[in-house]
Amino acid sequence: MKEAMFYRPLEEGRVECYLCYHHCHISPSKKGMCGVRENREGKLYSLVYGRAISMNVDPIEKKPIFHLLPGSTSFSIATVGCNFRCLQCQNYEISQMPIDEKRIEGSSVPPARIISLAEQYRCQSISYTYTEPTIYFEYAYETSILAKQKGIKNIFVTNGYMSKEALQTIHPYLDAANVDLKSFQEKFYKEVCRASLQPVLDNLRLMRELGIWVEVTTLVIPTLNDSDEEFEQIARFILSLGAEVPWHISAFYPTYRMVHLPRTPASTLHRARKIGMGVGLRYVYCGNIPGEEGEDTYCPQCGQKIIERIGFRVLKNEVTKGVCRYCHTPIDGIWE
Repeated sequence: MKEAMFYRPLEEGRVECYLCYHHCHISPSKKGMCGVRENREGKLYSLVYGRAISMNVDPIEKKPIFHLLPGSTSFSIATVGCNFRCLQCQNYEISQMPIDEKRIEGSSVPPARIISLAEQYRCQSISYTYTEPTIYFEYAYETSILAKQKGIKNIFVTNGYMSKEALQTIHPYLDAANVDLKSFQEKFYKEVCRASLQPVLDNLRLMRELGIWVEVTTLVIPTLNDSDEEFEQIARFILSLGAEVPWHISAFYPTYRMVHLPRTPASTLHRARKIGMGVGLRYVYCGNIPGEEGEDTYCPQCGQKIIERIGFRVLKNEVTKGVCRYCHTPIDGIWE
């Protein structure tokens, strides 16, 4: 256990947690919505500090992050827990464990050990991923400080629901984030995720203002968020952040509490990609269907294919020191 950051005392021993936009009011001996922050005698504690449930060496493309050191590996970690209740969660066994099973599992892996392992496996970044990194903020924050000292980049793969205070605190150490923009409907966020849309939009804007490299992912679920109108709304919002912000459109696979819906056809991803490119986004990618169109990066100036991918593998990279090899146009991202 570790005393939590971002909480304040209330009457009768209760506390308000303002780590994320839920702003849970937590009574003594109770936990917040994430299931991993508990009020003990008027103090809020993180129950997952230093308790890794998953550690892997992943291609950075798996996050997905396509414009930060392509072809490199990222040391990826998670604890159990999440502040969303997504019905389609693909990592529900660990993200929902504290709620569904009333258990908190994990091995003791202190921040310094994570740095040591990242160096051992020659990873150029650490990704806080698989579950929501906000809920293990203290763990991620201390690790990110050590990583920055060693020249290792830090990446959040996140639902974007952290409080402004939390985001502003970690931003000096956070190089990049892939943010799920799950839908452009408040109804979807409320019914599928038990959350709200606006905080995610606000945090995407704030990340850009803070200078964090941002890539956006939308998991396309048939009948729920796959209309042309919604694709255009999402694409135009991303365009408002900057035409250089990559948009990853990913295919849904039936899982957890959403097994009644079909897989997303590749044609739907292609349709969304065409809409995204049509509104002016420079980089729109299709994911979760390896070998389909939309995995490669093209120079927005000369149109040449500059990064060729299949799945999580980079087959060719023609970006040298951040510029297109063919026309020498700067390519958006972090390349060194």
